Amino acid sequence: MEEFANLPTTPVSDGLGGKNHMDIGIKPLSDHWHVYGRAFTVDAPAGENISVLEGMYNAKPGDVLVVDGKGATGNALAGDFVIGLAQSLGLHGVVIDGVIRDISDIRELDYPVFTRGATTAASKKTKEGNINVPVTVGGVEVNPGDIVVGDVDGVVIVPADQADEVAEKAQARIEKDEKREADYGGSSEKAREYIENFLRNNKK
Repeated sequence: MEEFANLPTTPVSDGLGGKNHMDIGIKPLSDHWHVYGRAFTVDAPAGENISVLEGMYNAKPGDVLVVDGKGATGNALAGDFVIGLAQSLGLHGVVIDGVIRDISDIRELDYPVFTRGATTAASKKTKEGNINVPVTVGGVEVNPGDIVVGDVDGVVIVPADQADEVAEKAQARIEKDEKREADYGGSSEKAREYIENFLRNNKK
């Protein structure tokens, strides 16, 4: 898991061939937040948070709680108190396909929360969902134990059986980008050289 601790989402996405990125509506509440960890999944009825709490209770420290809230925006699936519980339990972060509330207080926690936004309406507590089951969040299938990586660019899911391969490809992409910057960055002459080479090799 530590291979993903400092990897941005963009090279991870490249390592996945541009696949498995969640809908762009799911973003961190603060731009500097980065999250990584194994997915502990929750299939929650829209606006209902009984199973969200159940998931938090059963997840392990270092996990990322990934909640399929059906993209519903009418009721918050969590507020600052519930998010604070996840932080106290040692979870690395929370990803919700739905909305939360108490944004200002959650930002003060400085704890990674990725969501579609906020509403003033509290969670409902009338229906139970399921935990630790395959879910679809932001258009991406997430299985328990898959690896979650998120930052200001969005959230990507790495299937557990591809973790080593994707981490290796992501690191290679970072090294390639660093070399490209060293070779072509910093001057208009180098910028023109890069564009000329690119067009020569790619333009039909």
